[in-house]
Order: sequence, then C-alpha cells, then structure tokens
Amino acid sequence: MHLEVLVEDSSGAALLDALLPMLAGPPHTWRVHAYKGIGRIPKGLKASGSAQQRILSDQLPRLLNGFGKTPWIDAVVVVLDSDKRPCTEVLGELRGLVDRCPTPPRATLFRLAIEEIEAWYFGDREALLQAYPEAKQQVLDDYVQDSVCGTWERLADAVHPGGAAAVKRDGWPLSGQLKHQWARAIGPRLDPARNVSPSFGKLCEGFRRLVGGTEATR
Repeated sequence: MHLEVLVEDSSGAALLDALLPMLAGPPHTWRVHAYKGIGRIPKGLKASGSAQQRILSDQLPRLLNGFGKTPWIDAVVVVLDSDKRPCTEVLGELRGLVDRCPTPPRATLFRLAIEEIEAWYFGDREALLQAYPEAKQQVLDDYVQDSVCGTWERLADAVHPGGAAAVKRDGWPLSGQLKHQWARAIGPRLDPARNVSPSFGKLCEGFRRLVGGTEATR
C-alpha cells in the first residue's frame, strides 16, 4: 500500500517521518507533504489560494481530486491541529469535502491533534523525559491531556529556558525552530502502546486500519 500523508507544517512532517516506520513500515510506502499552515476549507470545490502559497486546507479540493485520479495511490492521510475549533466541526468539513469530490481517493484518513501536535509529546512522558531530562515536573503534572490550553506554550514552559515567555520575546523563527527540535528529539522515542493522548491513539488506530486492509477510513 502507498500512502500520501499531508500535514500542515514542516515540524509536523518531521514528526510523521519519525512515526511512520512504526505505524506503517515495510512493505508499505509513503510520502509526507508539509504545508505552511492549515487555512480554511473553501466552500466550493475549487482551491481558494495559489498552490505556491502551500496552505493545506485551501488546496485540499485540488489535492484530493488529483490523488483520486492517480492509480498507484492507495490512501491519503491528512493530519491537522484542531486548534480551538470543535473536532466534530473540523472533521465534518473534511468528510463533506470528500463526499463532494468528483474523484475521491480510494481511502482517506483524517486525524486531528488536540489542540496542537505537541499534545502527543505530553502523552508519552517517558519519551519526553528521555529527550529532556531536566523538564519541569510541575508543568508536566499541571497539563491536562488533550486540553485546549496553549499546548506548545506549555511544552516550552516545561523544557525551554525561560519558557514560552522567552520564546515569544525572541520572536520568529525561534518557535518554529523549537517545534522542529521537539519533533526530532521526542518523536522517535514515542511509544504508541504507552502514549495516553486520545488523539494520538486515534492516529495510530487509523494507520493500523489502513495498512491492515480495512476499507476507506474517514
């Protein structure tokens, strides 16, 4: 089976690169495509922005239709942050988009990180502490798993000198650089069997169903 995996930013792509050998693995193949933000799903079936802008949701109608026309692509996986939107609202829009697609992919899988992908690092404290042994235990203890609380800022408070305040003071591109660093440091250590993040569990379960031969997963 060949998978095309779409993720909203390059740090998410770095994480998926680390996870996919665990979640799919040989003989399955995949390509991970990083975009520059999530944007909004257009109301019609036409992309609302240019392809060069690489805003994921804006391009989804074109991408899904194109993948559906490509015979060697068996499934498309879209991984997004839910941010502050209700999951049911985001997933409803995505599923409706597939329903309206003239040539939908043979199988689709939509998965959301609640609220941000950094929630998945909090879900495996052992992996997080292996990567950052000096992480602040109180910050880890105070975090409520998969809550909408400013997740990346909480992780910065736990592992970065000066916390999120220092990151925001220094400005871009430090926050993006840190997210890449976390993906590279924690991602390969994540254990699907140990991770207590419900949204991470749904990601793993979805990949298992896909590579196990289950029909289109939505």
